[in-house]
Amino acid sequence: MILPKQRDPRFITIRRGGTLTDSDHQLLALWAATCAEHVLHLFESMQPSDPRPRQAIAQARAWVHGEVTMMQARTAAGHAMGAARELRGAAREAAYAAGQAAAAAHVAAHELGAAAYAIRAARAAVIDSERDKAGRLECQWQREQLPDAIRDLVLDDQQLRNEICWFVFDC
Repeated sequence: MILPKQRDPRFITIRRGGTLTDSDHQLLALWAATCAEHVLHLFESMQPSDPRPRQAIAQARAWVHGEVTMMQARTAAGHAMGAARELRGAAREAAYAAGQAAAAAHVAAHELGAAAYAIRAARAAVIDSERDKAGRLECQWQREQLPDAIRDLVLDDQQLRNEICWFVFDC
């Protein structure tokens, strides 16, 4: 579970009573898609004929550009999660990252799920002795991709939700 029991109003859009602007919601979704895409090869190397995680990432971006509805992106998220369920290791975590990225169209706070699962994928892709280093490197790479407009919001969210996100944001 990567979402807190009580929703942070900073991740609820203004029209729904929170403080998140549409443009920042879109930036969060794009960042989530970037995080997921960075580890997608870990899924595709194990399941080359399964397009669902890649399609979920594409749907997240398409939602940002107004090309698909939130419900279409959310449906794609569910399909990517389905691709993950029977797998283990890095491939499973990468598919979950893609699902979380597409789910960010529905609930902006899923952006951190995409990042957390991508870090878990990077960690799972290497031998045990290299896992901490791989996780830190992935976390640092993700932070380098953050747009300035949402940087402080995401970094604060990482600190607040680090515990429920398996402490992957200790980088």
